[in-house]
Amino acid sequence: MSGPRILFVADAGAKIGGGHVMRCLTLAKALARAGAASVFVATPAAAAVLDVFARASVEVIALPDEMSAGELAAAGAEMALGHGAAAIVADHYGFAPKDDALLAEAAPRLLVMDDLRRRHPAGIVLDPAIGRKAADYPGREVLAGPSFALVRAAFAALRPESLARRARGGRPDRVLVALGLTDAGALTARVVAALLPALGDVALDVVMGDEAPSRREVEALAAHDPRVVVHIDAQDMASLTADADLGVGAGGSSVFERAVVGLPSLTIVVADNQRENVASLAAAGAAIAIAPPSGDFDERLRAGFRTLMDDARLRASMTEKAAALCDGLGADRVAGRLLEGL
Repeated sequence: MSGPRILFVADAGAKIGGGHVMRCLTLAKALARAGAASVFVATPAAAAVLDVFARASVEVIALPDEMSAGELAAAGAEMALGHGAAAIVADHYGFAPKDDALLAEAAPRLLVMDDLRRRHPAGIVLDPAIGRKAADYPGREVLAGPSFALVRAAFAALRPESLARRARGGRPDRVLVALGLTDAGALTARVVAALLPALGDVALDVVMGDEAPSRREVEALAAHDPRVVVHIDAQDMASLTADADLGVGAGGSSVFERAVVGLPSLTIVVADNQRENVASLAAAGAAIAIAPPSGDFDERLRAGFRTLMDDARLRASMTEKAAALCDGLGADRVAGRLLEGL
């Protein structure tokens, strides 16, 4: 590919999961549609995610060891200079202002992904959180709000059919549980076990990564309960989400995937940085927020699930309000801005 080369530096790991890498990969595919080539500088944890989901679609420079944020920024800057990168995309909560500055010096353009309103001395800031605005990042160009959320193209493709089906109503018969590839805190098994007594004859699609800590427990539940179907490293998340009638998911970037296809959902806060966006999602009527796991978590989860199962009007309203938040075209918008003038 003869177009501009874009270099990605993204974080991944057991605690934070693979979401940073996945949303970068979504942007990389949008950049490819616009004629650009993408290169990922990847620690072993990030490379493991790319190995499963990127296949041959992007170039990967695999680093031999895990690194501190500063070391990874330095490696990214060195690679950008060596590869003549036209732009760098940085997605790492650990990067300090000095790291932003180092990356900005290594390429003509820098895009920094954030949803924590941190200070950035350089670059374009992408923050898709609900309610975000330019004033949240003084002195920077900002791509703010869910219209810039990085959602895979397959979700937008299924949006019309999914919304039309939901508009026809009917009692839910399929639930999707997807709490992140790394299954932080082994939460997936707890969620599945909590839902089973309230499930009735509804089918449960459970999405997990190959190394998810509660994988064996969930698979054991599925072996004794035909309602539970386990999907490992699912490549068809758009179809699974569009085909579901209810969802249970984490409060990270997957909230926008569910919104695109109007999936009524219980959204669990699984990390502190998700609290604000999940609260905004619930305030908009686009999901039911479930606070982080605690002693009464199972009861709260079942109560929210029964509410969604029993209230057709709530489901219809949630579909409408969720779909209005995000149309799924944000990746192409971001790609267009990133490549502008390059």
